[in-house]
Amino acid sequence: MNFVEELQWRGMVHQMMPGTEEQLSKELTTAYLGIDPTADSLHIGHLCGVMMLRHFQRCGHKPLALVGGATGMIGDPSGKSQERNLLTPEILEHNKACIKQQLAKFLDFDTNLPNGAELVDNYEWMKDYGFLDFVREIGKHITVNYMMAKDSVKRRLNGEASDGLSFTEFSYQLLQGYDFLHLYETKNCKLQMGGSDQWGNITTGTELIRRTLGTEAQAFALTCPLITKSDGKKFGKTEQGNVWLDRRYTTPYRFYQFWLNVADDDAERYIKIFTSLPQEEINALIEEHRADPGRRTLQKRLGEEVTCMVHSREDYEMAIEASNILFGKATKDNLLKLDEETLLQVFDGVPQFEVSKDQALGVKAVDLFAETTKCFASKGEMRKLVQGGGVSLNKEKLAAFDQVIEQKDLLDGKYLLVQRGKKNYFLITVK
Repeated sequence: MNFVEELQWRGMVHQMMPGTEEQLSKELTTAYLGIDPTADSLHIGHLCGVMMLRHFQRCGHKPLALVGGATGMIGDPSGKSQERNLLTPEILEHNKACIKQQLAKFLDFDTNLPNGAELVDNYEWMKDYGFLDFVREIGKHITVNYMMAKDSVKRRLNGEASDGLSFTEFSYQLLQGYDFLHLYETKNCKLQMGGSDQWGNITTGTELIRRTLGTEAQAFALTCPLITKSDGKKFGKTEQGNVWLDRRYTTPYRFYQFWLNVADDDAERYIKIFTSLPQEEINALIEEHRADPGRRTLQKRLGEEVTCMVHSREDYEMAIEASNILFGKATKDNLLKLDEETLLQVFDGVPQFEVSKDQALGVKAVDLFAETTKCFASKGEMRKLVQGGGVSLNKEKLAAFDQVIEQKDLLDGKYLLVQRGKKNYFLITVK
């Protein structure tokens, strides 16, 4: 496959330095993309860049994922209005190990082929580089005028909400530029990729390579666009915050639900960016979706592909089970498959009640559901609904309104799911 053509039809090219495509068609090329290690998990805002590396490897080239152990100690001013907190070496080491685990789901680090992926850390080559040596050997090649002209610097200096720009952050583009020079010399890395906000930092690297090694040293740059939602808002943010790739922060169910709920216009763009599905299949899915948007064909396939890639097929199936419990036909067996965290997330937002074991166990359902809690307005209402088959406990029809609640009825040993009619749910926690 042609890497640039692959990215272009997917809508993943924002800017590209002249000669990039020619370089890639000429030989197996090494490229790197920097990842900020300020957390011990990537979030979906990182996914476009990670998918660029994935496509790069699939096209036969060698991807390097650079985890910025050194630059992460400083903070990149690009797109930021404030200086970030600096991290300790111990936290950075932990974050780096976690990020590599996640990247291994997208990239092949284990292959012996020439295009095997590698994880590199700029702390390794920066930790012993003395300040005086760095400013003498590297700083002399790039002028302050050149650095001040970068948009990321100008925005921070001129921004109304900005407190200015510390020297620490100002030096960031020079450090990132040196990363490119170092990888060019040690790994024959000729291309740096990143988000559109990184263009200034990346071109500082290509300029540093040219000024240090001479005009015959060819280095290239390629960026992807900033991913937004169709309403113009930032992609990947929800009311709960970032959508993380680590299940500790975003469960597979909530992760799947994020993709399932994207707007139709966004789904058409996202399925190209965030999956490896071929063009013909994506075009067919788009056509099918447009013929009947109500079936949410694109969102369902998008959710399946990304959830399986980030988590697993089993996690995806669990997310489907969980979705069906709330929105489709499901049985008690489906309910019992859910872990506690997923159960609580599925029913987040439904009316909830807390009762003691004394108030629940050995008590008639009608007393618990119509008096102790207010799942029903009155005992009379509940009686009528039970007679008409309109009340379920844990997804099973309640046969008698005076059925006694027992320990075996509790989900995960402490929950009762009451359903009134088709759409009204109540979750009772028994403590």
